[in-house]
Amino acid sequence: MSRSGIGTPRGSLGSATTLARALQIVAALAVLTIVWQGASAGVFLMQHRTALEYHQAGAIALHVLTALTVIAAFLLSRATRAPLWPTVLAAVVFVATFVQAALGHGATLYLHVPLALVIMLGSAWVLAWAVRYRPTW
Repeated sequence: MSRSGIGTPRGSLGSATTLARALQIVAALAVLTIVWQGASAGVFLMQHRTALEYHQAGAIALHVLTALTVIAAFLLSRATRAPLWPTVLAAVVFVATFVQAALGHGATLYLHVPLALVIMLGSAWVLAWAVRYRPTW
């Protein structure tokens, strides 16, 4: 087997490490996007209309990143027998981002902000686990 990982058998420590790194990256990007969402919401509340467009684009990015987090957590769990709870939590966060988007208008806005905090907490929890997790074979 080569040191580059080419020809590495399925389920090897090299591929597990790659999956763990992928999970760390997408989970970190999701957390950063949530921070961006808070900042763009704050600017929007100060009556800057273009901030709403940024906030909407951030929501789409967050849907994509949380979906990738679910996929990466699942693949890592399958490859290494890692616990399943990070995948379940990532899936709950993914679904919550759609509920969040649905609640972002008019009379339901009062639920939008608390749910954002729940999404941040769940995403940060998955990220913290991903950073601490060390695949073993």
